[in-house]
Amino acid sequence: MTNLEKLEVLIIDSIKNLTGKLIENKSLTISATKKEFTGDYTLLVFPFTPLFGKSAEETGILIGEELKRNSDFITDYNVIKGFLNFTLDNSYWKSSLTGILNDKKYGSGTHHKEKVMVEFSSPNTNKPLHLGHIRNILLGWSVSKILKFAGYDVIKTQIVNDRGIAICKSMIAWEKYGRNDTPENQKIKGDLFVGNYYVMFDQKLNEEYMLWQNSEEAENIFNSQTEVPDKELFFKKYKNEYFNKFSPLGSEARDLLLSWEKKTKILLSCGIK
Repeated sequence: MTNLEKLEVLIIDSIKNLTGKLIENKSLTISATKKEFTGDYTLLVFPFTPLFGKSAEETGILIGEELKRNSDFITDYNVIKGFLNFTLDNSYWKSSLTGILNDKKYGSGTHHKEKVMVEFSSPNTNKPLHLGHIRNILLGWSVSKILKFAGYDVIKTQIVNDRGIAICKSMIAWEKYGRNDTPENQKIKGDLFVGNYYVMFDQKLNEEYMLWQNSEEAENIFNSQTEVPDKELFFKKYKNEYFNKFSPLGSEARDLLLSWEKKTKILLSCGIK
């Protein structure tokens, strides 16, 4: 019997002592106490008010007092409307953790019909890998092992999305401004090399965008709208529209992506096939 099951028995016995009525386990609703309230577990007392013939708050107080009298590990309680929050002694948690440690089959389950997919790692193509990625890999791996032990059919996967507009931005920046640089002659990691050109693309796009904002085309677009009267704020929000509709750099990146996806036989200096 787990400590939580022992707690359920204690509550059932306390209600029986107070009312002479034996309730079933399924009538208990126990959950972790919300962080804004004091306590470890919370019991919903509304279902038991007919047995006591009292208000929910009075019922909670009676049950709370009985639990404290009959238990060594319930140290305190409080009642918030129809919810009884009780605080457990450290010995309860120590006993619970010791039980888990000694139970080699803790958390195991029979085979479930459901399949579960756990996706983890999936690094960003345009940002360098770092220790945080190892953390995510270990968390995903651990979750997959826990689910498998619990009886689920687990599929582990990661998304390696190295074909998209983001990577095309890096490729365009390298093609236009790279001067035949390589990770080797720059003496940096390949992922950092790619990330640097992604940042460079955005810098060049910002320069292009600032110049365009002073053009007649941009002025006409601003004057034709009425929602944002502040020009600076308008163009701060309009950058994505500019990239998709007016930017020469944006057009180059999109054309590269479309050609790549269609497997068009174009060879750029960056080696795209």
